[in-house]
Amino acid sequence: MKIKLDKVMPQPLASIKHSDKSIWGNEIELSPQKKILLNASSGKGKSTFATTVFGLRDDYSGTITYDGRDIRTLNVDDWTEIRMNKLSVVFQDLQLFPKLSVRENLLLKNSLTDTYSEEELKQHLTMLEIEDKWEQKCGLLSMGQQQRVAIVRSLAQPFEWLIMDEPFSHLDEENTQRCLKLIDARANKINAGFVLTTLGDDHNFNFDQELNL
Repeated sequence: MKIKLDKVMPQPLASIKHSDKSIWGNEIELSPQKKILLNASSGKGKSTFATTVFGLRDDYSGTITYDGRDIRTLNVDDWTEIRMNKLSVVFQDLQLFPKLSVRENLLLKNSLTDTYSEEELKQHLTMLEIEDKWEQKCGLLSMGQQQRVAIVRSLAQPFEWLIMDEPFSHLDEENTQRCLKLIDARANKINAGFVLTTLGDDHNFNFDQELNL
């Protein structure tokens, strides 16, 4: 799925001076299967990018299209299909259910599309060294542990794009590399792309494209 931003400017960011290289106010195309680093300082709209492209807010000028279709024309059924099969996201605030266990959070998401077996979900947790948290309530985990759970949850569906809003902000470099390896392997397996927002660190990953806010 090709995502295009045509002179998009979120209303809360309209009064801020943006670089001529910024995605805001310019024409930007996210080509299928590309692995993209979206670099920005604080307050320039990383979280706004994630929620706007995901269709959770429409307080912007300009146009966002999926394969040429203006997302403002999408109905509830369209969004349901897209969010189940084409777009996945790791929000900065993670949006886990804090009173549910890791198992419950993951199985609830996975049940929508039956993407993984329970054993495969556990294997992902093992790769990220949090397999012992399977029955732990998410609200009792550290932020770094919650981030890793949210990443595994985001992979538990088909997708053509994975949008991640600073998903490694509470992780050390070793754990970040484990997460990137898992994300990259999944994207390669299903021929998907991803967008990683960051404050500037590329985590020594060979991105196809770097964009700025």
